[in-house]
Amino acid sequence: MSTDRYVSPLSERYASKEMQYIFSPDMKFRTWRKLWIALAETEKELGLNITQEQIDELKAHAEDINYEVARERERQVRHDVMSHVYAYGVQCPKAKGIIHLGATSCYVGDNTDIIVMTEALKLVRKKLVNVIAELAAFADKYKAQPTLAFTHFQPAQPTTVGKRATLWTQEFLLDLEDLEYVLSTMKLLGSKGTTGTQASFLELFDGDQETIDKIDPMIAEKMGFKECYPVSGQTYSRKVDTRVANILAGIAASAHKMSNDIRLLQHLKEVEEPFEKSQIGSSAMAYKRNPMRSERIASLSRYVMVDALNPAITSATQWFERTLDDSANKRLSIPEGFLAIDGILDLCLNVVDGLVVYPKVIEKHMMAELPFMATENIMMDAVKAGGDRQELHERIRELSMEAGKTVKVEGKDNNLLELIAADPAFNLTLEDLQKSMDPTKYVGRAKEQTEKFVSKVVQPILDAHKDMLGIKAEINV
Repeated sequence: MSTDRYVSPLSERYASKEMQYIFSPDMKFRTWRKLWIALAETEKELGLNITQEQIDELKAHAEDINYEVARERERQVRHDVMSHVYAYGVQCPKAKGIIHLGATSCYVGDNTDIIVMTEALKLVRKKLVNVIAELAAFADKYKAQPTLAFTHFQPAQPTTVGKRATLWTQEFLLDLEDLEYVLSTMKLLGSKGTTGTQASFLELFDGDQETIDKIDPMIAEKMGFKECYPVSGQTYSRKVDTRVANILAGIAASAHKMSNDIRLLQHLKEVEEPFEKSQIGSSAMAYKRNPMRSERIASLSRYVMVDALNPAITSATQWFERTLDDSANKRLSIPEGFLAIDGILDLCLNVVDGLVVYPKVIEKHMMAELPFMATENIMMDAVKAGGDRQELHERIRELSMEAGKTVKVEGKDNNLLELIAADPAFNLTLEDLQKSMDPTKYVGRAKEQTEKFVSKVVQPILDAHKDMLGIKAEINV
């Protein structure tokens, strides 16, 4: 590895080899050549003077890109597409005269961008489905484990560990729904010429409108797409990039929320992300077990959410049929958004698959707060024993303040039950009160909701995507 120049951490540390290949020069330029072959075949089939020998020559060199020839040519002509047209022609002397016939640079550039984004979305979908599967399994496993819920990060009505995980899962399901819609609407640019009017094809096909109408559908089919966008300028609408980037930002937002919750739970020592045997948490504090993977998810997620602004601004500022101020920004924002979300999903897979739950710590925290949450039940029992509901409500308020002072000012355990047992207004013994201290009485329908969500909502989606299941995270560092 070169150490004397900048290397993107997205490649070195975060993104998988699979995603990196999708945005690699090999993928890009091999796709260019496939597009040139598709164009030549289409033109031949529609009657232009192109021979099968020329097509066969192009196919023979579809994969072996002569990069050095292209680089040297680009130094001379300062045009990447024409450099590769030239390089392809060097390898295919019989076909060089028909390469790129009737096309403009965006024929290879934009169609390739659509193809690459489509393949990248498919990989994102695959990993997202596996994150959902891991979360569903986790939710089902801990569906009956009572835990404190938090509103405003203050203890609230208990839930279960599994029910909380369904909230994370549901957000990822919304992302999957959005992703599949956008993926289903991806279309090629086709071959529409310099301003989208197909003027060059009018010349090539002697004004035969019916024949020209067949060009885009034939190219789309050859490249594995259902159709091309019906109208365009020189480029496909940059609104497409915005839609794609928004999908990535949505996934990032869901991952960020989940990772934040896990980081807070790890602070409470209730849940912990996987920590390897030889992993070091801090260079100074050797005892520390920092939630570094969840922190990395949050960090990369912020990048992806902000990155979505790039395509949006680019789309908004395009002039008429095209301007080139999209190019440099697009070369950065789209690949890096995908590389980052790929790293995020691998981290999510790794963290959820290895999440450790500590029931004893959860129970300790629960029991410290449960007396406050049980006061309504205690009041009902005291009314049954002959008490006055309004008087008891006021006494509970007063005793709760006293118990709160004991906990917060004196640093002692919650003694609310003892205070209530000692108050004759309640006519309840400490033993009676402790019967109310079963956490499962206060989680409502959390277990049933989780079971129903996993079996009725998540499982059918996983069944529909079963061919995508079973991948494991690729964590570089």
